[in-house]
Amino acid sequence: MIKLIKSTFYKETETKKKLSGFIIKAKWLSFGRQCEKFEKDFSKYQGRKFSVMVNSGSSANLALIQALINLDKLRAGDRVGFSAITWSTNAMPLIQLGLIPIAIDVELATLNVSGQKLTEIIKKYDINALFLTNLLGFCDDIENIAKICKENNILLLEDNCESLGSVYQGKKLGNFGYASTFSFYVGHHMSTIEGGAICTDDKNLNSMLKIVRAHGWDRNLELKKQKSLRNKFKINSTFYSRYTFYDLGYNLRPTEIQGFIGNTQLRYIDEITKKRNKNFLTLASKIYQNEKKYFAIKYDHIDFLSNFAFPIICKTGKIRDELVAKCKDKVEIRPIVGGSISEQPFFKKHIRNKYSVCKNANLIHNRGLYFGNNPELTKKEIAALIKIFTS
Repeated sequence: MIKLIKSTFYKETETKKKLSGFIIKAKWLSFGRQCEKFEKDFSKYQGRKFSVMVNSGSSANLALIQALINLDKLRAGDRVGFSAITWSTNAMPLIQLGLIPIAIDVELATLNVSGQKLTEIIKKYDINALFLTNLLGFCDDIENIAKICKENNILLLEDNCESLGSVYQGKKLGNFGYASTFSFYVGHHMSTIEGGAICTDDKNLNSMLKIVRAHGWDRNLELKKQKSLRNKFKINSTFYSRYTFYDLGYNLRPTEIQGFIGNTQLRYIDEITKKRNKNFLTLASKIYQNEKKYFAIKYDHIDFLSNFAFPIICKTGKIRDELVAKCKDKVEIRPIVGGSISEQPFFKKHIRNKYSVCKNANLIHNRGLYFGNNPELTKKEIAALIKIFTS
């Protein structure tokens, strides 16, 4: 069986030995220096000023939306567009926090929202923000999307949980919007087992994200910001300050264990993404040639494609069903991420008004699948995958 993933993290034995030594020696395992170091180094890797580490990619999405509401950049009742093909917890925070989610259809050729699809939506509805998912390492014309958002005063956010390391027009995905979210779940590009982050260049958002992450208090803020808040609300710094809650928050903090693993894995991130890129290009050069069976996926517009799961969209449901049967006990497969989110039970339950019909997303939902692209795939396994999906 060719599994989606083979290891908990890259170079697992070596990493586990380092982790064991760290845990034995560590005097502090809740949020601390390891997490702060990871935030600093991940910001440097991504090329953004600030990173806030949290306990999952889903928490990153929740924290970002809550922080924007706290800062009055979004308000209950605002319409927020989101990519119709995404993960459930990209759309769920919008519903949970009183916003109106509007699914935007994707292009079959890129699996992502395009400028044209966005334009079609904003002709029908005024949207205040776009929570764009960069799906499976791919993107469409995201520079044009950013331009459209700027012209229409739409706040652009990127869910980059599936595209860590991808580069488009010389810029990393996750750097086109006001803020972006990342996941370090075990099956994604870089694993801290569970973990996530939010990146931004805005200092005020960075501070609010830290407040949201930890109950609404100020403990992880820089001293200058702490003093400013305490003076504003006339808080006694010697007694009440550590237990004063300034805005709406949760407990989304990662542990020092996650921080340590992240610091260890970040050393390998370029090696990881290069292997995934090489695997993808080898597989795509063979599998996507079969245009009688599969829709062509466009990726030549992307400078560097960092992909952790290889998507296939079949021309018919019968072809997809035959592939599912063919892969049984041979290749671990999944639907394309969360499928068409507006067709999911939770969405239908809580969003009664169907704002848009997403034909391409529904087709992908019904005829798509993916298999894993991990950096530990062997040449023999790659050859076997090509044989299964081209024969």
